[in-house]
Amino acid sequence: MTTFGYFLSCEEHGPKELVRQARAAERAGFEALWISDHFHPWLDEQGQAPFVWSVIGALAEATSLPITTAVTCPLVRTHPAVVAQAAATTAALSDGRFRLGVGTGEALNEHVVDPRWPPVSERLEMLEEAVGVIRELFTGKLVTHRGRHYTVDTARLYTLPREPAPIYMSGFGRKSIDLAARIADGYVTTMPDADAVSAFRAAGGAGKPVLGGLKACYAADEQSARKTVHRLWPTQGIKGEASQLLPLPRHFEQLAQMVSEDEAVNGSPVGPDPEVHAQAIRQYVDAGFDEVYVNQIGEEQDAFFTFYEREVLPRVR
Repeated sequence: MTTFGYFLSCEEHGPKELVRQARAAERAGFEALWISDHFHPWLDEQGQAPFVWSVIGALAEATSLPITTAVTCPLVRTHPAVVAQAAATTAALSDGRFRLGVGTGEALNEHVVDPRWPPVSERLEMLEEAVGVIRELFTGKLVTHRGRHYTVDTARLYTLPREPAPIYMSGFGRKSIDLAARIADGYVTTMPDADAVSAFRAAGGAGKPVLGGLKACYAADEQSARKTVHRLWPTQGIKGEASQLLPLPRHFEQLAQMVSEDEAVNGSPVGPDPEVHAQAIRQYVDAGFDEVYVNQIGEEQDAFFTFYEREVLPRVR
């Protein structure tokens, strides 16, 4: 059975609103939570970027749902030893309901402490080492590590959950998918790509969960939903490596001026037709995903939860 969850957007909403949405998601019948981890939003128009670990602590108390970061970058802005402590504490607080999603990140968030942004091959190497450090610290043993990218000196985590938090990895190309299959407990992506799911399972990920996320915009009419998507998430229409390389929201705003409304919508289900939303979710189910997370773009959060509770979730279940 596929799990259907809600994707909390730290780029659009402040901490109290995210906690409120999480409660509403649980009441509406969503079974799990994703939450993004950003230092900056993609655009100033989105307007928020709270510290994710503070929000997750509140979520752990506000709901009974599993929580996954989608995703945390343990490479530059936050040392993997600190990520390990944050994840272990969160897993202990939530009674094991926390899963650590990791990825190679974006300069948008990571450059704030180091202007040098490594190439993707080096970031994958860094991520492999970082995950190794995190897993070693999850044992509760005293850890000293001197690797190519990270140093840990006689560190021990004293606050631990009963079981270590699973580590899921995001990946989009074959090298990252192969790495996820090898070092992670599950795979995270935002496209309903059956080939990527098959590649992950063939490379060693058989039996591991595959999680996918999509953006939607419910509104009373399709055109207003399309305008909301174009205003808040034109970045969906930006192609290539820009999302990983650009350091500031204003750079994305400059590129977004060239993105049409159709390019911004980019396959996201929009408007009031429940079958449009259900069909978008079914693409992930049909591609072999175990968990599917939906994010509502814009301010109409309560109307979205009512719509999905009554019209969409029953269709996909």
